[in-house]
Amino acid sequence: MNNEITTSALRAIRRILRAADLNGRMLSGATGLTPSQLMVLQEIERRGETTPSAVAAALQFSQATVTNIVDRLVEGDLATRQRSERDKRQMILRVTPRGQDVLFQAPDLLQQRFRGRFEELPAWEQAMILAALERLSDLLEAGDIDAAPLIDAGVIDRSR
Repeated sequence: MNNEITTSALRAIRRILRAADLNGRMLSGATGLTPSQLMVLQEIERRGETTPSAVAAALQFSQATVTNIVDRLVEGDLATRQRSERDKRQMILRVTPRGQDVLFQAPDLLQQRFRGRFEELPAWEQAMILAALERLSDLLEAGDIDAAPLIDAGVIDRSR
């Protein structure tokens, strides 16, 4: 009995990992972006214009990660980065028309679907799932790994 439960648990973990992988591949095929790159582009678009530090805080990414991702977005003509007129130390980010086209074409991210469905659950069920996921993270000795709230199997700031 215990072996069957363990096998079922491993299958569930594998399905989650495969869903993340398939979502990343679908996103890359549709837009050429990774999930983290799309999230940064969406956050810039949502704010109209913003700073890298505001994006990092909103997405819970490190400043260095956002800088690397923005470098790739600027290189791909999806976003612009220019010095603020008011404070020359500050960089202002904006989405380009090409970036807006990519955002329009982008499929839903797995974490957006998760967030929407998870938040519809009763509070007791959310707490139960969170406790189980945190326990699973501990079982896999992954509790100390720094992780942004992003369902993706790769490094956050990897290239396409």
